[in-house]
Amino acid sequence: RSTSYTFAISVGTPGQVAHSDADPPALISQGAIRAAEFRRTSSPGAEKPRPTASRALAARLLLRAALPGCQRNRDTLDARPPPAQPSAPPSRTACSAPSPTDRGRREEPRAPYHVTHTPLPPPPLLPVAHFLASWLRPLLSAPAAPRALIGSATALRAAAPPAPPRRLHSGSHAPVAARRWCRASAAVTRPEVLRGRRRRRRKGVHGRVGPHGAGAAGGLHRSGHQFQPLPDPCKCCPASQTVFNAKTAELLSHHQVEIQQKFPKEGWVEQDPKEILRSVHECVERTCEKLQQLNIDITNIKAIGVSNQRETTVVWDKTTGEPLYNAIVWLDLRTQSTVERLLKRIPGNNKSFFKFRTGLPLSTYFSAVKLRWLLDNVEEIRQAVDDGRAMFGTIDSWLIWCLTGGKNGGVHCTDVTNASRTMLFNIHSLDWDPELCQFFDIPMDILPKVRSSSEIYGLMKSGALTGVPISGCLGDQSAALVGQMCFQDGQAKNTYGTGCFLLCNTGQKSVFSDHGLLTTIAYKLGRDKPVCYALEGSVAIAGAVVRWLRDNLGIVKTSQEIEKLAAEAGTSYGCYFVPAFSGLYAPYWEPSARGIICGLTQFTNKNHIAFAALEAVCFQTREILDAMNKDCGIPLSQLQVDGGMTNNKVLMQLQSDILCIPVVKPSMPETTALGAAMAAGAAEGVGIWSLNPGDLTAVTCERFEPQINPEESEYRYARWKKAVMKSMGWETSEAPSNDREEGPEQPHC
Repeated sequence: RSTSYTFAISVGTPGQVAHSDADPPALISQGAIRAAEFRRTSSPGAEKPRPTASRALAARLLLRAALPGCQRNRDTLDARPPPAQPSAPPSRTACSAPSPTDRGRREEPRAPYHVTHTPLPPPPLLPVAHFLASWLRPLLSAPAAPRALIGSATALRAAAPPAPPRRLHSGSHAPVAARRWCRASAAVTRPEVLRGRRRRRRKGVHGRVGPHGAGAAGGLHRSGHQFQPLPDPCKCCPASQTVFNAKTAELLSHHQVEIQQKFPKEGWVEQDPKEILRSVHECVERTCEKLQQLNIDITNIKAIGVSNQRETTVVWDKTTGEPLYNAIVWLDLRTQSTVERLLKRIPGNNKSFFKFRTGLPLSTYFSAVKLRWLLDNVEEIRQAVDDGRAMFGTIDSWLIWCLTGGKNGGVHCTDVTNASRTMLFNIHSLDWDPELCQFFDIPMDILPKVRSSSEIYGLMKSGALTGVPISGCLGDQSAALVGQMCFQDGQAKNTYGTGCFLLCNTGQKSVFSDHGLLTTIAYKLGRDKPVCYALEGSVAIAGAVVRWLRDNLGIVKTSQEIEKLAAEAGTSYGCYFVPAFSGLYAPYWEPSARGIICGLTQFTNKNHIAFAALEAVCFQTREILDAMNKDCGIPLSQLQVDGGMTNNKVLMQLQSDILCIPVVKPSMPETTALGAAMAAGAAEGVGIWSLNPGDLTAVTCERFEPQINPEESEYRYARWKKAVMKSMGWETSEAPSNDREEGPEQPHC
C-alpha cells in the first residue's frame, strides 16, 4: 500500500533544533527496553516478519514479563538521586524548596537541582532479566531489524551489520536509563505507545532517523560509525529539511545545515540570502539520499511546506536573481534612529498608533523599518526600485521565488502569517495597506502577493524533488502553533529558541492587548478557510544568552554545559540577569534597555550566573504569561513548549516553578517543521493530511510539575522585576559612539 509523505523546509533561528547528549554505550539496553515498551505494529500489505523478527518478538514478551514496570508511567519522581550511573542520562529534574526563613533576605545556598532518574521497584525476576538481556544481545544485533522496532506500513527495513558486544547496565535503574536514552537518541521508529492496557493502534510520535537509516537496534546508528549528537542549538542559524508520514505524523528523515550569522557592527545582525538558498538545496538532496537508504521511494513525497524567520528582510534583483544586500535579521537594531524619526510623524509620538491595523507597535523588530533603512542607505536598492527590478520579501518569499524558477518565472508570494509581521499589512482586510505603505514610503509594486498558509504556490523546478508542489507556508512561530495542535481558542505554546515566543490562539477574533502583547495572524489554512488570530509575547534573548555566556565570556565550551552548571548551583544566590542585549521586547518594548547582571557578591561564581541566565528566560516568559492572562481573562492551566532549549531539564523545571503551572513538552521536537508539513499536506489539490480534530495524531509528552511553593516563586519574581527596572534607559541613538552612523560599511553581496 502506497504511503504519502510531506517535506518541510525550516529556516530558523539558533536554538530551534533539538540536541541530544545521550550516551552510546547503552545500545543493547536501549534496544531491549524499546522492544519491551512498544507493541508490534502490523499493516495490510506489509511483509511477514522474518524468523529473526519473530524470535525478537518472543524475547520482547519474555522481557516484558521479567520487567513489568518498564512500560509504566514515565513521570514518577523520587527526590533522592539514585546510585551514580555514569552512562545514564537524566530523565527529570527536581529541586528542593528553600526554607521559609530564607525569604526576605539574600538567598542562601540551597540543595542543588538534582537531575534524577525515575526509580522503579526492583524487578522480582532480576536474574532472569539479566539472562534475557544476554540472550537478546545477538537478536537485537541481527541484520534483520525486528518489526516491533521499525514499524510496518512503510516498512523501514534498513539492514545493518552486527553491532559489537555492549555491556548491559546492571541494577534496578538500568531499565529507566535505557528507556530515557531511547527517547533522547537519534532514532526512528513507529511506536505504538502503551498505557498499561491494550489499545487500538494509535498514530505515534517518533524521534530522528540516524544518518544510516533504521538499524537493528531501534533505528540507532550502525556499528562502526561514531554516534554524532545533533548540533549545538545556539551556535548558528539552522536550515533544515524534515520528512513526515502524512497519515501518522511520523518523522522519517531529517537533515540540517548551519547558516552563519554576521555581525558587521554593534547591534547589526545579517545573513547571506544565497547561503540560505544553498543550504536548502543541500538539505533537500541529503534528506532524499537518507530516504533512499531507508528504501523509501521519494516519488511518494507529495508536498513541500516552508517555515521561516518572519521579520527577516531580503531585497533582490528579479532580472539577475541576485540579492542586493544581506538579509537584515529580526534581531537587528540598526533601525533605531529610523524608528525615532518615524515616531515624530505620529500624533503624540504614540508607538501603538497603527496597532488596530497591524497589531504591532512601531519597533526595530518588524520588516517595514528594515526596508525603509535599505531604501535610505543602499544606493543599489534605490536604483533597482527606480528601474522596476527590485523585489522585497521575508525569507519565505525569497525561497519560494527561487525554488519555483527564480528569474525564469519564479512565484513572488508570501503567506498571511509572514505578511502580518511587516507593519505594511492590514490584518483585517488581509491585504497590503496603502496608507501604511505611504507612511513608510514603500512602493507597493515591490511587495509579494499575499496568499493563505495552505495552498499550492508553485512547483519545484530543480533538484531531487522537481515537480513536487510547494503548498504550505507559515512563519516559524505560527508553524509551531499548528505543529503543537493548538487549534482551539485559549490554547497556547511557547517556543524557546534564540528568542522566546509565546502564542495564544484567540480564534477568529482579533484580541488587542493593553499590556504590551502583539496581535498577529496565527494561520489561514486554505483559500476559503477563516483566518485565526493569536496574541503573542516576544522575547528577544533566550537561547542567545547561552551563546553569549559561551562565546563572549567563555564560561562554558558548549551550550549543553549550562544545564550542568545550573544544576550544581541550585540557586542564583541573589544574582539576577536581565539579558536585554537588543533592548526589551514584550511587554515593555523598550529599545533603550541593556543587559545587566546585579546582586553579585564575592561568593558568586559561574554556576550562579549560569543559573541566573536560565532563570532570566523563565522570568521573561512569566511576564508575558501574566500579560496574556490579563488580556484574555482565562489563566492557562498548563504551558506547551517546544524548541531546542526544552532539552534542558533544569530550564523546564525552573519554568514550571516560576509559572506555578505544569510545563508540557512533546516527545517529538520538530513541531515547527511538523506544522509546515501539515499545512502543505492539507492544501487543496494535495489533500493527503487531515486537520480534523478526530484525525490528529496523538502525542506523547513529558510533563514538569512545580516543585517549589508559590510564595518562593513570587519572591524571586519580584526581585527580577526590580532588576528589569535598573536595565532601562541605558542607550539612545543620540549617544556619541565610534562607528555609530547607520550607513552600510561595505557591499555585502
